[in-house]
Amino acid sequence: MHSQNIVLDKGAGDNKFFSESKTRLPFVLLLPSLVVMFFVVGYPMLYSFVISFTNYTLVSSGGPKFVGFKNYITLFKDPVFGRALLRTVFYMLIAVNAEFILGLLIANAMSHVIRGQGILRTIIMMPMMFAPVLVGFQFKWIFNDQVGLVNNILYEIFGHPVIIPWLIKKPLGFITILIAEIWMNTPFMVIIFLAGIMAIPTEILEASDVDGATEWQKFIHITVPSLMPFIYIAMAVRSLDIAKAYDLVSIMTGGGPAHRTELIWTYVYRLAFTSQKFALGSAMSYITVLLAVLFTYYLFRQLIRVRKVRE
Repeated sequence: MHSQNIVLDKGAGDNKFFSESKTRLPFVLLLPSLVVMFFVVGYPMLYSFVISFTNYTLVSSGGPKFVGFKNYITLFKDPVFGRALLRTVFYMLIAVNAEFILGLLIANAMSHVIRGQGILRTIIMMPMMFAPVLVGFQFKWIFNDQVGLVNNILYEIFGHPVIIPWLIKKPLGFITILIAEIWMNTPFMVIIFLAGIMAIPTEILEASDVDGATEWQKFIHITVPSLMPFIYIAMAVRSLDIAKAYDLVSIMTGGGPAHRTELIWTYVYRLAFTSQKFALGSAMSYITVLLAVLFTYYLFRQLIRVRKVRE
């Protein structure tokens, strides 16, 4: 009897050991990735955060000196920073809403296509396959005032040379960047919304047909409400992506002329690396990150609210 109890205790101990091992295993497997993430992402972010409270520059001879919130106060007094921040918000609002409207309309139209939908999806996704740098050069050539495609088309239409400085003249430079952004990223919205439309139960649509609902009524009262979780996720992803826009602006206009197309991240680069004011650039980065976190929090709160209403 005593030996049987020993065996049972041993078996219970073994089970407890294996149970604890299974609990620890995911953390052990994730540990190498977490270590890499810390050194690649965590440490640089922590270092730049500390640097933002100093007077560090890339050419400073002595070590960085603690200056408190001086860099943040300087930025809020800087009119170029204020305009770049507002321009970034304006850029994000126009681009995200334009991509949302176009993506929703295109996805709804594609959902009615029976034959060749796979080919259509491939064609629609093609702009996403290009790197932003390549798209920037492409649209920089299209809107070039001397040899650009747009001015050449206008020449063919009107029969005399038309030289419009698209990338220089205000507000045309800002508009050309928006066109490039919308062209490149609308397919993302299309794919997300198309997946959402395909997930709508056919029974609901068939019942609406029996009730005599028009296509517009089905779109407004069935399709759009069913897509709300997809809409919030897509808009959150695109908003964060656009908020850190740099490639297109840097290639097409460089933020100029005279800061007319300057966005927040092109100004960060200009301060941190061109002007070598690394501490000031770090402070600006963290202001932008904080605003992006608050905006993301708001969007996900809205997403949770929509899900609760649907349940």
